[in-house]
Amino acid sequence: MRRISLSRFLIEEQRNKNVISSDLRLLIEVVARACKSISIAIGKGALADVLGGAGSDNVQGEAQKKLDVISNEILLEANEWGGHLAAMASEEMELPHAIPNRYPKGEYLLLFDPLDGSSNIDVNVSVGTIFSVLQCPEGITPDAQAFLQAGRRQVCAGYAVYGPTTLLVLTLGDGVNIFTLDRELGSFVLTQADVKIPADTREFAINASNARYWEPPVKRYIDELLAGKDGPRGVDFNMRWVASMVADVHRILCRGGIFLYPLDSKTRAQGGKLRLMYEANPMAFIIEQAGGGATTGRTRILDIQPEKLHQRVPVILGSRNEVERVTAYHCA
Repeated sequence: MRRISLSRFLIEEQRNKNVISSDLRLLIEVVARACKSISIAIGKGALADVLGGAGSDNVQGEAQKKLDVISNEILLEANEWGGHLAAMASEEMELPHAIPNRYPKGEYLLLFDPLDGSSNIDVNVSVGTIFSVLQCPEGITPDAQAFLQAGRRQVCAGYAVYGPTTLLVLTLGDGVNIFTLDRELGSFVLTQADVKIPADTREFAINASNARYWEPPVKRYIDELLAGKDGPRGVDFNMRWVASMVADVHRILCRGGIFLYPLDSKTRAQGGKLRLMYEANPMAFIIEQAGGGATTGRTRILDIQPEKLHQRVPVILGSRNEVERVTAYHCA
């Protein structure tokens, strides 16, 4: 099989398909290099004293891990000097990160969750980095308001999975491709092209400990799955839950399934659990590009007009037929 590096892939997307600009290509390459640096830090673990808490809270009021802080700094420092960004926003920071005046500014906005699933770090379970790219509106100051664009306006989204191998999953709005980090060469290599999610599935991912808080449509749907072949669906389903969105979504991308973090009575006041700009939008873009579906249960995620930078939403995504079934239950 011909080995195609991430750089070659991006150059061909730019040259042959005119899918991306040269600045967007450079931006993606810089993000990929930052993900390699995060992968190295995670791989060292206790040997580099990067495990455990950082002794601080993020803007969400959540206790930060050392690697949350390290990953955030790696992404900021890698991306601020290249000249392709107008500004950055991180799940870990209250306000956007302005590009220092000593560096040139570009036309793109980068949003990221630097280390998704970091509560799993200390027990050596897969975690990841999620990122999203928007175009800064012309003539607009790159402040928080500039980032408040519906997910369908993303020009690129992706995530890295730091597991037994380090993977980079990427969409440019032209399908989904998976790259594997060759640790000896230090480069990402294309290993799966034009990934498609099966429309049907027998696997679901949900935090069942929240069952007592679920709304009736979700409870109905999960009860049907748990009833298995003796219930109305007539088949047995398996539940998988890693508590790392990247890990759960990646499994679904590779072999089908449905992921649910629905609205419930515990998260209703804040609008949901997951962050629209840093988690829901990029993952919904990837899943839809792979032929799946992504909704809140009531609304297509990519159609939501954000009202604030750290907005939270319910998330239901994965195999299209199952997502449509849950959505129909909410609308009944």
